[in-house]
Amino acid sequence: MAILRGRNRQCGPELLASEVASQIAEHEKFGGVVPEVASRNHVAQLPCLLERAMASAKITINEIDAFAATSGPGLASSLLVGNSAAKGLAIGAGKPFLAINHLEGHLLSPFFGCEKIEPNIALIVSGGHSLLVNVRGVGDYEILGTTLDDAAGEAFDKVAKLLGLGYPGGPEIEMRAQTGNAKKFDLPRSMLNSGDLNFSFSGLKTAVRYLLPAMLSRADTASPARIEGSREIKGDAREIPRFTRDDTDNLCASFQEAVIDVLREKSLRALQQTKSRRLTLSGGVSCNRALRENLRAACQKNGIQFLVAEPWLCTDNAAMIAFAAMLRLENRIVSDLAEEIDPNLALA
Repeated sequence: MAILRGRNRQCGPELLASEVASQIAEHEKFGGVVPEVASRNHVAQLPCLLERAMASAKITINEIDAFAATSGPGLASSLLVGNSAAKGLAIGAGKPFLAINHLEGHLLSPFFGCEKIEPNIALIVSGGHSLLVNVRGVGDYEILGTTLDDAAGEAFDKVAKLLGLGYPGGPEIEMRAQTGNAKKFDLPRSMLNSGDLNFSFSGLKTAVRYLLPAMLSRADTASPARIEGSREIKGDAREIPRFTRDDTDNLCASFQEAVIDVLREKSLRALQQTKSRRLTLSGGVSCNRALRENLRAACQKNGIQFLVAEPWLCTDNAAMIAFAAMLRLENRIVSDLAEEIDPNLALA
């Protein structure tokens, strides 16, 4: 939950409060998000978050000009909790309600604190989405490319699970990749020459899966000091694979580089096709430092301005939704209280 003070002639928006209740520990044991668990935790945590946010901002409900919530895309049960709460507050205070697209929150986040939204090509990379968007202004978006199967973040999580690493998989793979050799495994760069700007990461995940038997065989003959994991079935009925540490590090580095190569090349082609001179990066996967530095270097080489939000704004958060709502309110765009959530809400 976040409370944002709007812009004026003297300064940009001011974040008065930003409260986050993480559920990673709750879902880690399942290896992914369980919708029912997520929504129940939202219901339990929301009153406390509201109280903390109001105390931190040092304001009352009646001083708030508008209320906003994510209306999609996402898990329906979780969207309902936030939407219902925001609508109730808006009705009670007699203020406008704004239904915000989750993806719009991401693509605008690199401009948080800026005076205006400049035209750009936005690369959104998260657990559920991989998108290239031509951004002309607030609410004026054109989808240039999207994933045809797994999103990049989803591929990170699934590969991490195959390797017996923790959840979420992105940070785990990034950490292991730092000491790995990215040239050790020759992995595919799917749809790199497809002639369009769409993505596909399912084949890359499958290619990793096919490498595992050979890695297990090497672990069986390696020195015990170089082995991690176990062939034993654990209490939660999941098998933890048994690989050499070198193989795991090298595969993480090779996988990460394959994903980054595709994201970089598709982004550069989108910039070339639209003649745009500005690339923005957002979404949870944009926390990956290797991806940030790779795109930054590519943009610098080609004379392109590169913008990326601070890491705390990249993962799902209320501040980016508040920022998107503020921009829409400035443009006199509000939502009908009868507007429903949409788990598959399109950005454009």
